[in-house]
Amino acid sequence: QVQLVESGGGLVQPGGSLRLSCTASGSIFGINVMGWYRQAPGKQRELVAVKSSSGNTNYADSVKGRFTISRDNGKKSVYLEMNSLKPEDTAVYYCYAGGLRSVVGMSNYWGQGTQVTVSS
Repeated sequence: QVQLVESGGGLVQPGGSLRLSCTASGSIFGINVMGWYRQAPGKQRELVAVKSSSGNTNYADSVKGRFTISRDNGKKSVYLEMNSLKPEDTAVYYCYAGGLRSVVGMSNYWGQGTQVTVSS
């Protein structure tokens, strides 16, 4: 059974920093893309940042220069360093694993989500 487990969300003041972590568990042979999406109340889920197994990255324009995605393929983990946080970054952040190859084949998976709240 494949699972994505996230950690690191919380409450932070504007201008502060947080680091999100996500680790995939199960009988996994490889993961093409890992990254983060977010969903604010009343809005659609949107891409924050993703990173391929070869190292290519893609960031939302709204987080470029403030957020940094990193990945440890051996640990099947992805991280999101978030700096200079703004109130508009408040959302539930979801870990994403795309093209995950396991004993049951290839599929995409989501974590359960972790709340990030930026407020004074």
